[in-house]
Amino acid sequence: MATPRNQSVFKAFAMLKAFHDPDEWLTSSELSRRSNLPEASGYRLIQTLEEIGAVVRGPRGRYRPGMLLISLSQNVIVPELVREASREIASDLSERLNVTVHVGVLERGMVTYVIKSTTPTSMVTQTRAGAQLEAYCSGLGKVLLAALPSEQLDSIILDGELVALTPETITNKQSLREHLDMVRAQGYAVDDREFRPDMSCIAVPIRNQQNHPVAAISITDRAEDLTAERRDQLLRELTAAAAAISRKACPTGPMRAPQRHFDQNIVQKQGFGAAG
Repeated sequence: MATPRNQSVFKAFAMLKAFHDPDEWLTSSELSRRSNLPEASGYRLIQTLEEIGAVVRGPRGRYRPGMLLISLSQNVIVPELVREASREIASDLSERLNVTVHVGVLERGMVTYVIKSTTPTSMVTQTRAGAQLEAYCSGLGKVLLAALPSEQLDSIILDGELVALTPETITNKQSLREHLDMVRAQGYAVDDREFRPDMSCIAVPIRNQQNHPVAAISITDRAEDLTAERRDQLLRELTAAAAAISRKACPTGPMRAPQRHFDQNIVQKQGFGAAG
């Protein structure tokens, strides 16, 4: 017999997830409405959340997230959470498609690989779990950079020189900004042989419960093997894998990653290439 669910816990988290912005102040009525709770029940719940420090009450009886949430979040190590959620999924993807699969997160402006899955005959890359790579020249990095607020993105782009690793590496900062705008709009990133001239890469975001990218997953393969048809197939596979990782990492709120297909004009313009 299954253990009955504690509905109060679900209601409490529904109310906490009703905050959409860290600077947002909301009334009890607004929180109840966003959480789909009766106003009376929502009011009693918000009082309890205030008592334990999960929310704080401010001007005119409005509420915002409290320090308890910050304290709890410090106990969550995102790279380890992503690693455990993606290990089997990345391995299965690599074996089925005979490709190299990377999963990474953004740390201090660099991509940190948390997973690398290969097969004996897949593309050999000089990468390993735990290693870091500049974000501007990788599919993983471009997906994650595109998700940053503009001020944070500018601080990373302006921090140093964009070194050309191949003739295809984007080294102009304005061009990189425009490229990331396109990545953000289409929901995936491709590399035009930017890390190595013989490799190609496609990457998609792994999203949290608020639909914000917190990690990314990519497929790296030989550039000559990535025909238009295969690229479209890999995009579908990556999208499904990213959604599965999101569901595993956030079981109470599975992400619905949109199904996307390549715009052939973009593909022809961009080409492919990078190590993740």
